[in-house]
Amino acid sequence: MKSKLTLRIEEELIEKIKKLSKEKGYSVSKLVESYFKSLTGEEKKELTPTVKKLKGLLKNKNIKEEDYKKHLQDKYL
Repeated sequence: MKSKLTLRIEEELIEKIKKLSKEKGYSVSKLVESYFKSLTGEEKKELTPTVKKLKGLLKNKNIKEEDYKKHLQDKYL
């Protein structure tokens, strides 16, 4: 069940939060709820859209640690 909560916050901070929420595509209420959940340890770790797309991509692939090390050497050396 959701309930209404009134907060007293400096106007300048409210404007910053509104801007951030618009950029993130979340409501201010959702941002505050998420923050409170993180404080209480109840926050569920959500995957970002990019990670969701990549999840399971390498499933059942035979990639060895040596292959990855070689990839890094080729990339950075």
